[in-house]
Amino acid sequence: MAYFPAFIDLTDKKILIVGGGFIAFEKLMHLLDFSSNITIIAQNISNDIQKQIDQHSLTYELASYRTGDIDGFDIVIVAVDDISLQQSIYREAKQLHNCLVNSVDSVDCCDFIFPSYIKKDDLTIAVSTCGGSPAFAKHFKRYLEKLIPHDVGKFLAQMKSYRKTMPKGADRMRFLDQKAKEYIDEI
Repeated sequence: MAYFPAFIDLTDKKILIVGGGFIAFEKLMHLLDFSSNITIIAQNISNDIQKQIDQHSLTYELASYRTGDIDGFDIVIVAVDDISLQQSIYREAKQLHNCLVNSVDSVDCCDFIFPSYIKKDDLTIAVSTCGGSPAFAKHFKRYLEKLIPHDVGKFLAQMKSYRKTMPKGADRMRFLDQKAKEYIDEI
């Protein structure tokens, strides 16, 4: 399967995580880089997740998943080992709710996957092997992290300022392209 790489604005998206263990914590930590509009439903919540709930004022419910719990959510992460529950939530999402689902380690119950990614200020780089080798993606991400200049955030803020203040058109495009080329050439 080929996954289309897309960066989604999560500003107004409601996210549900079903599960409260280690994998749910990993997914939560990734999502918190981009949003705090997250609700967690789990029978048990790990101490690590509880710390994040407290720190980010997240909504949570200590309960088993019930049909209908995904109503109103845009994105659902199913981070439980129960394959039949993953399948049930995925079917419910497709039949009754128009939301995206990621079921951990169940590609057949996923609309999207979590790439390995780097986030440094406004720079985000995602690495995926379409599920073929998450280990490679993780190590390749670490390799790429070493290549990112320490001042990339400052440079990108400056580029954003240029884009906001310069009139659109060919001159702006050439100017921004030249600035980007010069920055990369200096690395």
